[in-house]
Amino acid sequence: MKFSIIYEAQMVDTSRENERAVFLQIVEQAKYAETMGFDCIWCVEHTALTQYAHMSAPETVLAFIAGATSRIHIGHGVVCLPPAMNHPVKVAERIATLDILSQGRLHFGVGKGGTQQEAGTFGYDLNDLQPMIDESMYLIPKIMVQDEIEHDGTYIKIPKRPIHPSPWQDPHPPMYMACTRENTLVAAGSRGIGALVLGFSGPEEIARKNAIYREAFRTRKAEDQVGFRPTEHLAALCAATVLDDRDKARKIGLRGQRFFAESIAYWYQGGPKPTVDENLDAEDHAKVLEQGKQATIAYLSEEAIPVGDEHLSNYTVAQDAYGTPDDCIRYVQRLKDAGADEILFIFQMGGIPHEIIMETIRNIGEKVIPHFRALEEAAAGVMEAAE
Repeated sequence: MKFSIIYEAQMVDTSRENERAVFLQIVEQAKYAETMGFDCIWCVEHTALTQYAHMSAPETVLAFIAGATSRIHIGHGVVCLPPAMNHPVKVAERIATLDILSQGRLHFGVGKGGTQQEAGTFGYDLNDLQPMIDESMYLIPKIMVQDEIEHDGTYIKIPKRPIHPSPWQDPHPPMYMACTRENTLVAAGSRGIGALVLGFSGPEEIARKNAIYREAFRTRKAEDQVGFRPTEHLAALCAATVLDDRDKARKIGLRGQRFFAESIAYWYQGGPKPTVDENLDAEDHAKVLEQGKQATIAYLSEEAIPVGDEHLSNYTVAQDAYGTPDDCIRYVQRLKDAGADEILFIFQMGGIPHEIIMETIRNIGEKVIPHFRALEEAAAGVMEAAE
C-alpha cells in the first residue's frame, strides 16, 4: 500500500504574505515527507476558489518539489482539461517534461474541475464540459507516444505536428481520474485507469466505491482503454491530524475539516463563507458541523462530508484519523480492508498550522508507515515460504 499527501493550498488568511508562506511550507513538508518514507506528493488544480484552493499551477509546484527531492513520486491530481484552460498539446508537453525532470516519478490524473466558478473563468458552462474532457483524455496519451499527431475532433483541432518531448516512462506515466460520482468510478474502471476517490464518508463508502470500480475495470473493453498503460489502482482520501495528544489532534483536525467542508459548501453549493473559531474544542466543532445538516455539512458532487456523532465515539473502532498514531493505524487498516491501494492523506486544511502538519508527518512516518510495511514484509515472507 502507498502512503501519499495531497495538497490544495487551502488557507484562511489570503494575504500575499500568508499565501507565500503556505506554498513554501508545502515544499518543506514534501521534503520532510520524503525522509519519512511517504510515497507520493499529489497537488490538485483549481482556479478562482479563494481560501478553498490556491493551487492554480500544480505543475509548477510539482516541478519545484521534484527538483528538491530524489525519491518521492509526484502526482498531478488532476489536470483540468477544458481546452481553453489546458489544451491537450500543452498538457502532453508539460507532463512529458515533468516526467523527464523527475526521472520517471510522475503520475497524472484528468478531470474537468468541479464548479461553475472555475468553468466560467475560461468561458464554459460546467454542464457542457464532459464531452470535451473525454476527447482530451483520449488524445493526450496519443500525443505523448506518437511521432506526429493530427486530430480533427468535435472540440479540438490539431493539424499534423510533431510534439516534443516524449516522457521518461514508457509509454507514458500512469493515468487516473478524479472520482466523486458513481458514474466516474465506472468511467475510470472501464477506461482502464486509476481512481482518485474522496474518503470523508468512511471505509464503508470506500468499500462500495471500490466494488464499483473493480467490476468496471474487470469487465472493461479494449477499445475503451485510455492511453497505453492499464492502471488498476484506487487511492482514497484520508483527512488526518496525528499527534501524541489525542484531544489536541481532534480539536485541530475537526477545526480543519470544518473549514474544508464550509469552503466546499460556499463554492459548490452557495453556502456562507467559511469561518474558523480557534476557541472551540473538538466537541464544539463536531456540534457545529452537525447543525442543520443531518450530520452532513457539504457534498462534493455525490461525496458526502459527514460530521455526525461518530466524531465523539469510542476510538476502539476508529471513525477518522484525527488522534494518536494508534488511532490512525486503526483507521488506515479499515481503508486498506475496504480496498484502498493508496492513502491520500490531507493534512493542509484551513487553520491547521505548519508545525502540526510536520508533527503529523513525523508520527505517520515513524509509526504508521512502518507498521504497514512490517505487515507487508511478513505477508511476503509467508508467500515465499509457501512457494
